[in-house]
Amino acid sequence: MKTIRQIAHGLIRPLVANGTFLVMMYALGVLCSVLTLPHQRGAHLYDNLFLELFLDTYVACVALTLLPRKVRVWVRRLLYVALYAVAVVDVYCFWKFSSTLTPTMLLLVAETDAREASEFLHSYLSPDVVFSPVGWVLLLIVLHGVWAARRHVWRLVGHDRQVRWQAWIDCQAAGLKRWRAQSVAAGVVAVLLVVSACTSFRNKVGMTQLMTAGTIGTVEHLLTQKDCGNMYLPVYRLVFSWNSNRLADKQVGLCIAAAQRVTVDSCTFRSPNIVLIIGESYGKQHSQQYGYYLKTTPRQVKREESGLLTRFSDVVTCWNLTSFVFKNILSMHVVGEKGEWCDYSLFPELFRKAGYRVTFLTNQFLPKAKEAVYDFSGGFFLNDPTLSAAQFDLRNQRTHRFDEGLLKDYDRLVGDGKIQLKGDSAHNLVIFHLIGQHVNYRTRCPNNQRVFGPEAYQERRPDLTKKQRRILADYDNAVHYNDSIVDAIISRFENKDAIVIYMPDHGEECYEPGRGFICRNHSAQVDWPLAHYEFEVPFWIYCSHRYAVNHPQVFKAIKDAKDKRFMTDALPHMLVWLAGIGTKDYHDRYNLLSPDYDAMRPRILKNNADYDALRSHAHNDKKHE
Repeated sequence: MKTIRQIAHGLIRPLVANGTFLVMMYALGVLCSVLTLPHQRGAHLYDNLFLELFLDTYVACVALTLLPRKVRVWVRRLLYVALYAVAVVDVYCFWKFSSTLTPTMLLLVAETDAREASEFLHSYLSPDVVFSPVGWVLLLIVLHGVWAARRHVWRLVGHDRQVRWQAWIDCQAAGLKRWRAQSVAAGVVAVLLVVSACTSFRNKVGMTQLMTAGTIGTVEHLLTQKDCGNMYLPVYRLVFSWNSNRLADKQVGLCIAAAQRVTVDSCTFRSPNIVLIIGESYGKQHSQQYGYYLKTTPRQVKREESGLLTRFSDVVTCWNLTSFVFKNILSMHVVGEKGEWCDYSLFPELFRKAGYRVTFLTNQFLPKAKEAVYDFSGGFFLNDPTLSAAQFDLRNQRTHRFDEGLLKDYDRLVGDGKIQLKGDSAHNLVIFHLIGQHVNYRTRCPNNQRVFGPEAYQERRPDLTKKQRRILADYDNAVHYNDSIVDAIISRFENKDAIVIYMPDHGEECYEPGRGFICRNHSAQVDWPLAHYEFEVPFWIYCSHRYAVNHPQVFKAIKDAKDKRFMTDALPHMLVWLAGIGTKDYHDRYNLLSPDYDAMRPRILKNNADYDALRSHAHNDKKHE
């Protein structure tokens, strides 16, 4: 019996010693969750909010109870200040910018100088804040302050009244003790702790993995998994953001060190103008060039029929996640080599070092965090001031609703004389990074350029609902619009001594037969259907007529290579060769156009699946059906 009483007392003691802390922090957690609930259809509170929040606040109370009384008081006060402050900032960011605390917000702080900070405070901190969602947090702080000052209030009402009040409280406490309320409360707490621990276990594991990840790449990958940790409290979001930026800074530091080691021995400027177009979320199976039944790429087909555009038949990407792809297609590192991508130079650095003028026009990543969303999609290393200066001479300053805006950016730079296309010294590398067919598909094509409707799929895809056929039409319209964009880019170089390379970052699924979903299944194990739809990508090289005449050997090498196996992580080596850059970072065995190209190099997807082995097994299984 004594042991039971001790256990009951032990369970209740953290609550008795820190009752106000428990109540106020629990209320704060619930309030912040409600106030930062996204304003969109279907949005709901975190499923395990109430149980997991109880577990977290109880554990905090236990930790406080272990401290000496005098220390506990001050630690509690510091926690109040910190947690309330983070909550106010979190809710404020959501109110003003439709985003809770993220790595972006921390980057914004880092980019803000004293003048900008002053302007921000003047613009955004106004009496309206009190009547905004932030006001609810402020009200809770006021109520907490009133409760904390109750003893001082008692003194004001008089000593006699205070004595009577205290006597009443003591009487009630005695009564509760007689009814063994402590045992009942302990039982309730025990049940809540067991249930909350069981229901919160998976999320705690996910959060721990995110918080303890060794590299930013690991964080990126974890974020794609279904059971990734839910940072449901502002303080968790703050810690996660800080840790993510810390890991990103590590890789940026390695990239900067690699950039400082960049050496170029020679450059023949074999190709005066090299254009790289990086598309987005382009499933090869939706390309007319690759046998799709709808005319989604009529302009590219026409270019191919002219003989100047060469379509490659067997190309895959190494990842189905934009950030990983960008790291691999910019770094001279290839999958299978020792070290990581950030241990090697980035190919635009080699081009700048060799004397090329490098232009980067992106409809996703911008030079400053305040001008774009920080979503772990490559921005952290592309937008670092040191690395950006090492890679690019020119960059656009804003994104556009549609990719045609990048064409205007390019035309403006040419018109202003910042891009020179004439003269012996005019050597250019121009990189177009499109938004392409990124979800939401319907927003990727202007309404006046839509050519497909749901009816286009009624005969071929009777298995789809009308809504699914409409989404499929949206995607194919985005592919068709993308066709017009890449053709417009080609038209700007077709009369120049220029070569144009096109590839998307990765594939995309849009209600593929037997699959039943859109976008990509990031967390799934790579099997043949996943490899087929999400890793196979369109890839082609266009040579202007002048280029084909001036560089017949290169043109022939392209034609000869069109059916060779290729993975896009090796793209930088081909680009460096096309420029005629002599550097220790270049290797013939990775250059698709070299006679020494290793066409049998294993194509490893997501660092764990052999694409060619998967394809071989799938084809063998099909033969035996």
